[in-house]
Amino acid sequence: MAAKVKAIPEGYSTVTAYMCLNDAVKAIAFYKKAFGAEEMFRMPGPDGKICHAEVKIGNAMVMLGEESTQYEGSRGPQTLKGTTVGLHLYVENVDASFKRAVEAGARAIMPPMDMFWGDRFCKVADPFGHHWSIATHIKDVTPEECEAGMKAFAQQKSCG
Repeated sequence: MAAKVKAIPEGYSTVTAYMCLNDAVKAIAFYKKAFGAEEMFRMPGPDGKICHAEVKIGNAMVMLGEESTQYEGSRGPQTLKGTTVGLHLYVENVDASFKRAVEAGARAIMPPMDMFWGDRFCKVADPFGHHWSIATHIKDVTPEECEAGMKAFAQQKSCG
C-alpha cells in the first residue's frame, strides 16, 4: 500500500508567497544575491520563460513565475505600476541584509532603524517591483510599550 501523501508538503507552510513578475530568470539571480535564496525548482515553458519556480529564503519557500495575460491575478508590479503586497523577511543581521540587498540592486526605501514594536527594521524594493521589509527582532515589548511607542512614532511620522 502506498504511503499517505501529506496535504502540506514537507518544507512548506500553510501560506506561501507567490510572486508574478517580469524576467523570472533575473529575479531568481537577484534573490540569490540579495537574500541568499536557494533555487529549489524551475519549470520553463515552451518559450523558455519560467512558468513556475520555487526558491527557499531562510526557512521559507517562495514561489514565482512570469506574469501572464491568460490568468487573472498574474500581473507583476511593473505592469500594474505598483504592488499591494509586501514580503517580510526576518534575518539575523538586518543591517548586513539591507546592505547586501542594496548592493545587489534593490532600491532603499527606509534604512534600518530601531522600531517601537521591538524590531530593527528597514524596507527595500526589488528590481521587479516587489517591496520587502527586513527585520531583526531586538527587544520583546509589552502591548502597552508598543502602544506608547506607536503614539510617539505617529507624532514624528505617518505609518503610511
